[in-house]
Amino acid sequence: MKKGLLLLGAFLMLVSCSEYQQVLKNKDIGKKYTFAEDLYNQAIVENSKPKFRKALRIFEQIVPEYRGKPQGEKLTFLYADTYYQLEDNQTAAYQFERFVASYPNSDKVEEATFKSATSYYMLSPRYDLDQADTFKAIDELQKYIDKYPNGEFVEQANEFGKELQIKLEKKAYEIAKQYHHTENYKSAIVAFNNFILEYPGSPFREAAFFYRLDSAYLLAINSYEDLQKDRLNTAKGYYNNYNKYYPEGSVYYNQSQTQFQDIDSRLQNF
Repeated sequence: MKKGLLLLGAFLMLVSCSEYQQVLKNKDIGKKYTFAEDLYNQAIVENSKPKFRKALRIFEQIVPEYRGKPQGEKLTFLYADTYYQLEDNQTAAYQFERFVASYPNSDKVEEATFKSATSYYMLSPRYDLDQADTFKAIDELQKYIDKYPNGEFVEQANEFGKELQIKLEKKAYEIAKQYHHTENYKSAIVAFNNFILEYPGSPFREAAFFYRLDSAYLLAINSYEDLQKDRLNTAKGYYNNYNKYYPEGSVYYNQSQTQFQDIDSRLQNF
């Protein structure tokens, strides 16, 4: 029984492959359209990458033939979405943009706009690499939110936008922290100052306040004596800033208190 089922499955697969090859070679674009759409729908239900790839091969053959025809709108969307389902994000973004430009009155424009932006979101690399695609994704997601403030995908677009914003913040924060860890304290202070001004609501804000203080403190105590007083006063000012926003119980509170006591003690000797 089991052997019979395996043979039947193999036979059906062979028939299916044979039919697919025949459709690929067939010059009847109507038959190609119907077959490719069926493959696409099966792929959606089954989440089947092989079927999406098969559908794509046929779509590539017939999309140019349907430009300007009534079926062109639907076909162009399916074509773009097939790239999207295959996670070819660069091509998907481009094809959805073409769809929106070609069919601005389509009821699929909102979805296409969101999926185009999402494709750019998927192209965003890890935080320590070049973030050009991240900036592009944020811009495209914001365009979607501005155009469809009550849209079907606006909540997801906001979540993606926040995630990408935090990635940019992490990159800026890690650059400043790297200056600190390599004992380039002057550059660290400048970088943390810029970070605090640029990202007031960042989850890295408290750490930036503390490491700015720490950079100033370490710069001061490792300076020549004639520079120490001014630099200790600068560090004291950064301690006051940290303590103002992050009082007792915050992450770096105990470390900041130890530094403040040392700063105060050293200043009393001047």
